Amino acid sequence: MDFLQPLIIGLLGSFHCMGMCGPIAVSLPLKEKSWETRIITAVLYNLGRISTYILLGLAFGLLGMGIHIWGFQQWVSIGAGAIMIMSVAFPVLFHRGELTAAIDNLFTGFKRVFGRFFGFRTYLSSWMIGLMNGLLPCGLVYVALAGALVSDSPPDGALYMLVFGLGTMPALLLLSLAGSVVNMTFRRNVRKLVPFLVILVGVLFVLRGMNLGIPYISPKMEQQKAKTEQFQKPKCCD
Repeated sequence: MDFLQPLIIGLLGSFHCMGMCGPIAVSLPLKEKSWETRIITAVLYNLGRISTYILLGLAFGLLGMGIHIWGFQQWVSIGAGAIMIMSVAFPVLFHRGELTAAIDNLFTGFKRVFGRFFGFRTYLSSWMIGLMNGLLPCGLVYVALAGALVSDSPPDGALYMLVFGLGTMPALLLLSLAGSVVNMTFRRNVRKLVPFLVILVGVLFVLRGMNLGIPYISPKMEQQKAKTEQFQKPKCCD
């Protein structure tokens, strides 16, 4: 599996995380006011997020394996990349206020339960906050899941999301440990980089789907036959 792509998405996308998930990272409930507690809480929160990403990667990797078996993997990769680029180039086509409102309504109950965990000052609650945070609507996570979707198997999908999660971890750890240093103005400014990140990742997805044989950028995808051999009948049964 190509580790470079999810790592780039995670590292550069962490600027987006600082703006969107920043308020959660800086307001984690602390069991006690000490640097040791602050570090443990921040690490558990991030491990919770990454745990959810891994589970989502397993699910999307399973779906992606079916896509690979049927020979549509390259087209899915190109299509996903094209959609990412178009979402930045033609935002009016992807702006649907009613759809956004519907998604918000769908997650209203979930967000209410999510908020209750901030009232418990335990290490378990910090991990649960991270676990549930991973399920909140997030464009960056959707981009990463598109990568897991074009992976070859559930383990590859899970590994893809693990690397992505680790890439986002440094920025959110910084916010949890030194949130007062990273002010809102800085977060708003770095969020302006997100459209460029989306275009970059979209181009990578298109190149990957083109199967050009360029290491790390457009590596040759495995032949469909290698994935379907396990489904073929043994010769003795012919």
